[in-house]
Amino acid sequence: MRFKVVPELRQQSFIETATRTLPLVPSSEDDCCGLLMADTGIDSRDVAREWITFLRALGQVAEADGKYYQRRDPVDDVAGAFRERVYAAETVIQTVEDSGEPLETAEVFERVRTEIPQWERNRRQDWEEVWYERVRRLLEWAVEFGHTERTTDGYHN
Repeated sequence: MRFKVVPELRQQSFIETATRTLPLVPSSEDDCCGLLMADTGIDSRDVAREWITFLRALGQVAEADGKYYQRRDPVDDVAGAFRERVYAAETVIQTVEDSGEPLETAEVFERVRTEIPQWERNRRQDWEEVWYERVRRLLEWAVEFGHTERTTDGYHN
């Protein structure tokens, strides 16, 4: 299963903090959002929901019957989980790896846009803006997880 949600970049230590904030015993989404907002400085339920989903993608949080909890056996390779379980992360990272030269966000977007499913394009009028933002966030997280580097020339390996 791949997850589409990619929140704004935070340091990897935030992943640990957010994970520890969530309960060990399954709890409702509302309760988990409230805990994240109270303990991490997240300022809205929508952003808290994004983080719950992202933490699931990274193998830190699990879901059972619509309730969430921190996994007792979280995934150790968070960077690998990001690449494998976050939708389009592999494509974006591979694009940078294959380029042979630094790429700016717009260049990466142009190279991966053909990979964006038609149903995503049909889903909304502003799909290009939404996916450009998604690519930007994926690139930032790819740097944070050590898959790529960012210099003044762009993203590269």
